[in-house]
Amino acid sequence: MEKLTIFSDTYFMQQALKEAAKAESEGEVPIGAVVVCNNTIIARAHNQTEQLQDVTAHAEMLVITAAANHFGAKYLSECTLYVTLEPCPMCAGALCHAQFAKVVWAASDAKGGFLRFGNLLHPKTEVQKGLLEEESISMLKLFFKQRR
Repeated sequence: MEKLTIFSDTYFMQQALKEAAKAESEGEVPIGAVVVCNNTIIARAHNQTEQLQDVTAHAEMLVITAAANHFGAKYLSECTLYVTLEPCPMCAGALCHAQFAKVVWAASDAKGGFLRFGNLLHPKTEVQKGLLEEESISMLKLFFKQRR
């Protein structure tokens, strides 16, 4: 198990989980994301599809826009994305075009995740999956159980 430090993958995924909790408190599907560059969080976001009435307002899309605005550039090839659920094909396409160095997600998504279509990310993007998976799955299951 990775030692928890302020610059660890676990720490950054915990920050994404905090964003997911914000989404949940707003009645949104609890998915959160952070973008990290040089061990610094430069952007945070969570799902806002209900609040904005915009099907593209996924955590990943919002955090990509915020990170690009931070740098004033469209390529994020020195950055890592941490997200609590495997990105959908739309988000994977945006991640591909932004050319992220690394994408890390907590829970895989057999129904809506991009991997069911093959690797849609940039060929140089490193992938890590399953980090804090149980925490993410628990949050998602509870959210949907409460709405049924």
